[in-house]
Amino acid sequence: MPVPDQRDPELTRRILTQWLDRHLPGVRIPTIETPQTSGFSSETLMFDATWDDADGTERHEPFVARVAPAHYQVFPEPRFEEQYRLMRILDERTDIPVPPIRWYEPSADLLGAPFFVMGRIEGEVPTDMPPYHMDGWVTEVPPAERTAMWWSPLEILARLHSLDAQEFGLGFLDQPHWGRTGLDQRLNYYEHYLHWAYSGPQEVALRALDWLRANQVDEPDPPAVLWGDARIGNVIFQKGAPKAVLDWETAMLGAPEEDLAWYLFLDRHHSEGVGSPRLEGFPSPKETITRYEALLGRPMRHMAYYEVLSGFKFSVIMARVGQAMIDFEWIEQANDFPYNNNCTQLLAKILGGLR
Repeated sequence: MPVPDQRDPELTRRILTQWLDRHLPGVRIPTIETPQTSGFSSETLMFDATWDDADGTERHEPFVARVAPAHYQVFPEPRFEEQYRLMRILDERTDIPVPPIRWYEPSADLLGAPFFVMGRIEGEVPTDMPPYHMDGWVTEVPPAERTAMWWSPLEILARLHSLDAQEFGLGFLDQPHWGRTGLDQRLNYYEHYLHWAYSGPQEVALRALDWLRANQVDEPDPPAVLWGDARIGNVIFQKGAPKAVLDWETAMLGAPEEDLAWYLFLDRHHSEGVGSPRLEGFPSPKETITRYEALLGRPMRHMAYYEVLSGFKFSVIMARVGQAMIDFEWIEQANDFPYNNNCTQLLAKILGGLR
């Protein structure tokens, strides 16, 4: 969902050139792409840089600057620096394919918010608007390529879930002020988030929350590192192969089932949830769970529970999106979108099928 933005491209280019000169002396930035709209979570600035090495050789490299949200927040507590720290560790110490993470600027003085710079990876990303099952380049590729697009990120996810959080210094992803690691933290945080996101009615989301608390399951294994937004729409692909995984701002510690359920729920939302047939080539949820059990080396537990959790979390996010649409006067104050949308309708259907 875009947020109106009026950043001056020329001023931004000069500011970034001056800042980047600290790291790449003599750098030139010929042009910079500053979108007319910016995402809730962060703003993306794309630019090419040119500089001379010590031996006089001219170098060129494409970069992306991610700027923390400065105009409108989708999350009550943007964890921007944590996202940078995590991506830097993944880039430098693991085989998880993230863009090359270069530099971080903690001050808001330059661009109005902290930002970090990373290398730009070329490729294509499945779209959310329109959902990739309905339109866009994913509908045009062969079914075999879609199959590869489905399985390959899951292999990356399994490698992520197998990391030792303490060994890699990722304990900062824990959020003990929300409760015990895992489900306690998630339910407490998203309950807080729901009331912060939108002050109107939330019948379906609150019904889901009541069910989740009444039926809370055990998480017997040590907490794993979770992506938090595991879905093919956060992967840069080249001919079905994942070149980089993106958007780590909701990374956390918990059970792998939570990531897998989100992966499945977002795909279900982008097909059944929007009234579109699922494209040929994408494996079924049952096939996906079976394959992931083999990748992780243990059974997946309580997947129906984590599907409800995924629907609840996404309904909270959609409530915030709806509030933004009201604040920007795109819809009327009385519009029911914040609590009656494709996500809440799918969640209500799932809740209605529970025994």
